[in-house]
Amino acid sequence: MKIDAFHYIEPGTVYRGLSPVSDDEVLYLYGGTFHVPLSQDSGFYGKGPKVKQFMDIFSIPEMTLLAVANDFFIANDIEYDPVHLFKDVSEAIGMVHLKGYMYKWIMQDLDKFILRKEETDAVLHRLVSQGKKLFLITNSPFSFVDKGMMHMVGKNWRDFFDVVIVQADKPHFFTDCIKPFRRLDNNGDLRWEKINRLDKGQIYKQGNLFDFLRLTGWRGSKVLYFGDHLYSDLADLMLRHGWRTAAIVPELEHETKIVSAHRYAVTLTWLQALTGLMERLQTHRDPASKKVFLEWQKEREELRVMTKNLFNPQFGSIFRTCHNPTYFSRRLSRFSDIYMASLSCLLNYDPSYTFYPRRTPLQHEAPLWMDQLCTGCLKTPHLDDMASIR
Repeated sequence: MKIDAFHYIEPGTVYRGLSPVSDDEVLYLYGGTFHVPLSQDSGFYGKGPKVKQFMDIFSIPEMTLLAVANDFFIANDIEYDPVHLFKDVSEAIGMVHLKGYMYKWIMQDLDKFILRKEETDAVLHRLVSQGKKLFLITNSPFSFVDKGMMHMVGKNWRDFFDVVIVQADKPHFFTDCIKPFRRLDNNGDLRWEKINRLDKGQIYKQGNLFDFLRLTGWRGSKVLYFGDHLYSDLADLMLRHGWRTAAIVPELEHETKIVSAHRYAVTLTWLQALTGLMERLQTHRDPASKKVFLEWQKEREELRVMTKNLFNPQFGSIFRTCHNPTYFSRRLSRFSDIYMASLSCLLNYDPSYTFYPRRTPLQHEAPLWMDQLCTGCLKTPHLDDMASIR
């Protein structure tokens, strides 16, 4: 199901297996409301007691497997505990990582799984040529990182980075202050010496952020860290260490194409205008006004469904519900200074470019453009007047 920034379920987005759950059943299950109590919502790292938040690219196969497994049990009338199913599927997904199956399968067919884009190489070249210091912190093993980066950038990919850390065990890397760095030799074997500095061209394993800060001196808002998971990558760095953060959200590419389309702009504009008109018309209690209000209310619901379906007929946009930001969108705004579809988006900007924050009007200071639009238009709410406004 899809939840907004205020913990309300968006109607029409709840599924059991592959089948939609009616709004009436959702209301029954949640005691007559669409609100998810905070005690049931996900914890800081998305591991709440009742609700699991899926929010990165690894979530897609896990959600798919959960959905089809649920659907199989339901279709075959097999009794099961959803908690057991969730835990079994999660452990299975985890073992694919822990035992290295995922890395093995991807390395066998890199062209299928890893895009080789010239833009990645161009971004790294530009940043290095401008005197930026780059570092790579990943949970993947060096063999996988090396083969993947050679595929994307070339055999000299390590020349771009001042520090390379593999098997970092994020997010614990950002909170653990005990686990030391270890250096890998050219064969990928562990060395025994104590790490007193982080040298360019070397590969380091594990470690922790506190030693990283001490050895590099890279601190505060001069550091911009890119990651694709809000909690595992970005949250601690922003909240505890004051780093600047940039979130990679691949779905943004699809969504920006939709919001830039003429059809979306026209639909959204009329939806906003219609909502403003309804706010004013509801104060009139005569039969004609009530009739028009009900017609507009029906049309507004149709427009909301239409805008949702432009993104995805099951869930709509990942960034907003009908009128509120999604829970994901709220966390994205909290833990990232900027976000983009891919690292290659940086090629559209000069390295000295400054991103200024947009001023978001509060409810009591909003310009209310509909007030200006409708000034003089709603002195008498007759049907002919309303039609001319539309």
